[in-house]
Amino acid sequence: MTDAPTLASPERLAAWLDSQGLGTGAPLESRFLSGGSQNEIFEITRGDLHAALRIPPATAGPDRDAGITREYRIIAALDGTDVPHTEAVALCEDKSVLGRTFYLMGFVDGWSPIQTRGTWPAPFDSDAQQRRGLAFQLVEGIALLSKVDWQAQGLEGLGRPEGFHERQVDRWTAFLNRIKGRELPGWDEAAAWLRAHKPLDYIPGIMHGDYQFANVMFRHGGPARLAALVDWEMGTVGDPKLDLGWVMQSWPEDTSGGDGTVGGYVDLTGMPSRSELLAHYSKVSGRQVDDIDYYNVLARWKLATVLEQTYQRAGDDSERAAAFGPLVVELTQKAAELAETTKYDYEG
Repeated sequence: MTDAPTLASPERLAAWLDSQGLGTGAPLESRFLSGGSQNEIFEITRGDLHAALRIPPATAGPDRDAGITREYRIIAALDGTDVPHTEAVALCEDKSVLGRTFYLMGFVDGWSPIQTRGTWPAPFDSDAQQRRGLAFQLVEGIALLSKVDWQAQGLEGLGRPEGFHERQVDRWTAFLNRIKGRELPGWDEAAAWLRAHKPLDYIPGIMHGDYQFANVMFRHGGPARLAALVDWEMGTVGDPKLDLGWVMQSWPEDTSGGDGTVGGYVDLTGMPSRSELLAHYSKVSGRQVDDIDYYNVLARWKLATVLEQTYQRAGDDSERAAAFGPLVVELTQKAAELAETTKYDYEG
């Protein structure tokens, strides 16, 4: 069993915390919470400080340091907005402290669906109405995010919102060509459809980039209350409605499954229908959703491209390859099928 990661130098971290006036002089305690190849998260307690520390592992590429700064900039910009988020506590770009750029964010007392794979905690396990609330809260999070005035919140230069949709196919085609190791059925057809179509309108805003149940936290107990949007690794200024497409691309209209298999890593049985969630997003955000098929095609195609990298990197990890290999093919095929059958025909 592999030992849990530890902080490189608690002593230097304590000295840095002193310089920031955070829990000055008190004993420092840390506990590894989660992490992988790109990020590690530690719980930090010191005096009246209770925070989560997010840092790239030593093996992560050098660009992750800039990514950490970028993430912190986004959560700091959400201060004072209606979007549930973690508090931005402090950023450290001095690598002499822990070897990498890191930031502290407020510790969230809540739970994530990724931690309860296959089951919902009480009262959502037995109360269907309470469980429906989780889905409405999920889409409400990005609806509120889409309303944030990103320029007023100081996010100029974070992304390149001009020409966002025009760049998508070229950018992700180049990405796939760098990692390509096999043919993906439906990929070219979906790409061609995306080149020929555009959304009905485009209102730039903050987008999460990987929005799903795995990247949110809820408050304990009912009713369902979103505590924070987390994991901003792919956050940018672009088209917020792509976050909606990310969620909706696999969400069924009929959620009466009853066999615990609806929805992949979470059980969507008894959840609101796809139509109900689209209506809720539109009501909260003030945005039209008539062009959701465009975003669903783009989300499936882009997600397949991102996950293909994971598949190609799996190497001898047969379990990981078995999980991602067929999923990528399913996504490209579904993207092409939707592109071929949708009645959405707005051409850019």
